[in-house]
Amino acid sequence: MSNADTPPALIPRLSLMMFLQYAIWGAWLPFLWSFLAGHRGMDGGQIGNMFAVGAIGAIIGPFIAGQIADRHFATERFLAISHFLGAAVIWQLATIDSPNEFLIFSLVYGLVYAPTLSLTNSLAFHHLPDRDRDFGKVRLWGTFGWIVVGLAMGQWLLHMHTPDGVSLEAVAAAQVAGKADAFRLSAILGVVMGFFCLTLPNTPPARSVERNAAFEAISEVKRQPLLTLFLLAVPVSCIHQFYFVHTETFLGARQLAAPEIFQSIFGVGGGGLMTFGQMVEVLVLGAIPLIAKKVSRKTLLAVGLLAYAQRMALFAYVDQIPLPPMATLMLGIAMHGFCFGCFIFVAFMVVDEETSSDVRASAQSLFNLVIVGIGVIVGSKIAGAVAEWATTDGVLDYTALFSVPMFASIACLVLLLAFYPNRSPAEPA
Repeated sequence: MSNADTPPALIPRLSLMMFLQYAIWGAWLPFLWSFLAGHRGMDGGQIGNMFAVGAIGAIIGPFIAGQIADRHFATERFLAISHFLGAAVIWQLATIDSPNEFLIFSLVYGLVYAPTLSLTNSLAFHHLPDRDRDFGKVRLWGTFGWIVVGLAMGQWLLHMHTPDGVSLEAVAAAQVAGKADAFRLSAILGVVMGFFCLTLPNTPPARSVERNAAFEAISEVKRQPLLTLFLLAVPVSCIHQFYFVHTETFLGARQLAAPEIFQSIFGVGGGGLMTFGQMVEVLVLGAIPLIAKKVSRKTLLAVGLLAYAQRMALFAYVDQIPLPPMATLMLGIAMHGFCFGCFIFVAFMVVDEETSSDVRASAQSLFNLVIVGIGVIVGSKIAGAVAEWATTDGVLDYTALFSVPMFASIACLVLLLAFYPNRSPAEPA
């Protein structure tokens, strides 16, 4: 860190970097399924492929980025180039109607964008004076970015793509067509991010040869509790992906008939409503440091898995629960904060605690690959296949759809309770 980049000036810059990084992603991801199904006429299998190829970038991209950013380019310049290229690619997704062409562009975008997720983390770690103290509050701005763009798109669809004096079917069609603007917003944010990256602190390449992260960390993963955690990570990330694939469409249809206050606050289209989950996530992440020394890691992970099951149960049986439907749905959305905070976030804590210092970063990279790579690919394919299974005469049965991840969450909870070792909060993991 240079002398000019003192912590008071540095932390706001890194926070803005995280805000833009996740706003770019959050602008379009919640709307992808409904846009492709409702406006482009793609089936569940085709849409599952779109989600899956993006995750391929999360697996391959970091290795490409590691070769280039670590040996040839300063990180901030590599980030700038990646975001400029990503903006050009994702702008095209707003108008592409061919499934094969959309698939190719989605793959290219995944390869370009996915590496920037880990590179923004590594840039922040490189310059923060105290990573344990400062990284959490810097990364939190990524969640704020996701919330802001979700609310912005909801309001944009309400005010710019909601015609008056037409049927609900016509309103829904206009709104789903307007979701093409989510890709355009992402592209604009990508260009802003590209220019902003050029102002970030210089992070030169290390020019060192590093071993493959997966092979380097394999020996650490073979023992408990990491073995159980890594084995559960794949089905849990599949369940997690189910939420992002199907929830926006589900909520968007319900929101049209909801009290007007929900539209005035969250806009329309479902994506704005989903940001309520990120709001709760902020509170949960803030509470975890306060309770982590009093509650075992196993208990926290179990709470996260229980929240996954509870969320899907509330969505599946919303009309059978003796509460106003929107109250039930908001409770289900709120569960996202506990799903992410108590399982995903705590899982990364466990990986950090249970690995030796010389392979800790590699183990984190490997776990991240499982969560955002393998799990997303498998989860996207399953989510698409289950949607086709739960559709009869063109009507999707959401009770059947959400029951699948609900029972899968319960199964994961049983496996965690059976195989994850019991330890007191004072002990590691």
